[in-house]
Amino acid sequence: MGYKHLFGPVASRRLGVSLGVDLVVHKVCSLDCLYCECGKTTDLTVERKAWVPLDAVRAELDRYWAENEDPDYITFSGSGEPCLNSDLGRVIAYIKDNKPNIRVAVLTNATLLPDPAVRSELLRADLVVPSLDGVSEKVFQRINRPCASLDPERIIQGIQTFAGEFSGRVHLEIFILPGVNDSPDDIALFKAAISRIKPDLVQLNSLDRPGTCDSVTPASRSVLERVKQDLGPDGVEIIARVPKPSDKAGRRQGKDLEKAVLETIHRRPSTCQDLSGMLGAAPEKIQALLDDYEARGKVESRKQARGTFYQTLKDDALKTEP
Repeated sequence: MGYKHLFGPVASRRLGVSLGVDLVVHKVCSLDCLYCECGKTTDLTVERKAWVPLDAVRAELDRYWAENEDPDYITFSGSGEPCLNSDLGRVIAYIKDNKPNIRVAVLTNATLLPDPAVRSELLRADLVVPSLDGVSEKVFQRINRPCASLDPERIIQGIQTFAGEFSGRVHLEIFILPGVNDSPDDIALFKAAISRIKPDLVQLNSLDRPGTCDSVTPASRSVLERVKQDLGPDGVEIIARVPKPSDKAGRRQGKDLEKAVLETIHRRPSTCQDLSGMLGAAPEKIQALLDDYEARGKVESRKQARGTFYQTLKDDALKTEP
């Protein structure tokens, strides 16, 4: 029996072995970013509500805990912006009350952080990773294509306020698009924002999987190194590729592995090698599953410079055979 609201665990670039929790449906977000690996936003909104049933998420967590080893992190991410779910604080509390040894991470686009209620709900997390891709209105609009009510200055103020209230770690993620947000003027604006926010760490990211727009290209290592030097470079890191899986990854086998593959590529395009590393299964086994899914119309493939990426084709792709 697979999961609808959980995915993984995967060997994360940043969090070790991470079990994902997806609190929205595909694709609910307050931004429609050019580079988003989840695809184009179909429900552009800042409305907070219970996008998925709270009891169903709790039940899946209970079942996962009963059947598997504890991951390093439980991470809120997935099909859109997790802070749009009005039950976010309740799910975090449920995890910390039942599994206080598991760290909780929230990956957020930060657009909801100006809301005091959202900031309060995040206080029991261990790590919050807000993103900031454009400080100027022009760059913010070009990269993030936001809801009309959003503006970058208010978002930066929200991150700054939250960082001052939060006892955990704040890692500010900046997604670099060459020729769009890496000019000297952009770097100066980022430096000023970082000085205000005072994050524990700044992480530079770039495209690793197919984004929403095919014209978006990844930043080269030399570009990222230049940006790092211009920003500091103390307290700034370039996010590395997916590490080798630990012995906690890849516990799902057989039908459970089949579902894990679908659960993962439903949210992020991945290559066979990505999935093998994240899920700890042999590449030939993963490739056989992907070929079968593609033949049955469950997934589609896109060839990119780094390899062939697979993603679910239909919303009902997670409905696998028992």
